[in-house]
Amino acid sequence: MINSLPLFHRVAGQPVIVLGEGEAALAKRRLVERAGGVIVGADDTAARLAFVASEKPDAVAAELRARGVLVNVVDRPELCDFTTPSILDRSPVLIAIGTGGVSAGFAKALRLRIEAFLPQALGRLAERLGTARGAMRARWPDAGDRRRALDDALAEGGAVDLLAAEAADRIDAWLEGADAPAGAVVEIHLRSDDPEDLTLREARLLGSADLLVYERTVPAVIVDRARADAARLVLEPGAMPPSAEGLAVVLRR
Repeated sequence: MINSLPLFHRVAGQPVIVLGEGEAALAKRRLVERAGGVIVGADDTAARLAFVASEKPDAVAAELRARGVLVNVVDRPELCDFTTPSILDRSPVLIAIGTGGVSAGFAKALRLRIEAFLPQALGRLAERLGTARGAMRARWPDAGDRRRALDDALAEGGAVDLLAAEAADRIDAWLEGADAPAGAVVEIHLRSDDPEDLTLREARLLGSADLLVYERTVPAVIVDRARADAARLVLEPGAMPPSAEGLAVVLRR
């Protein structure tokens, strides 16, 4: 169960309260400054975020929270309104890894593992896709077609495989030659109720589906692996899955 909603909060030019001394407080100051935030004291009434790094944070955290400030207390997850993830930076691509405050060391170790195989050119690819947005809209006016075309292109072995160092240089050729993906209905027969038993292909299909059709007995933990904005439809016993213009994934037990 997810107990936190991951968000990227823009703080550039905004006041952020940082309280405390020592290395923990300095680390939070560096984090805020790196994001362009303006560090202020506890009396700044315009601030909406606060980091507290002190031995006895309970009273000041409660006071700030009573003012409507979201508070992060170092090493006290029970006092935190938000936690800070371990950040993998391939600007403008940011990958945030969090554990809900359970273990910052675990999040850091996982980030270092992931960082080892992500190319430095990942940020350049994202920037090129951003500048090509108009061309993609012209090529595929329908948002669903555009999303599916991009999913196919960025996938492993795709025209602009996102892990390929030269992917950014392939975008123009891809736009000139790619066709809109055809609609498809793919059935997945679950082997167990454990989402870890999904194959990589099945997980990718769930993450790309425009429509998710599933039997009532399919566990929510597997249904939740689909895109949050994918349409959902419960498949009644004996019913046939609907046809789809995009990618429809049918989950059966």
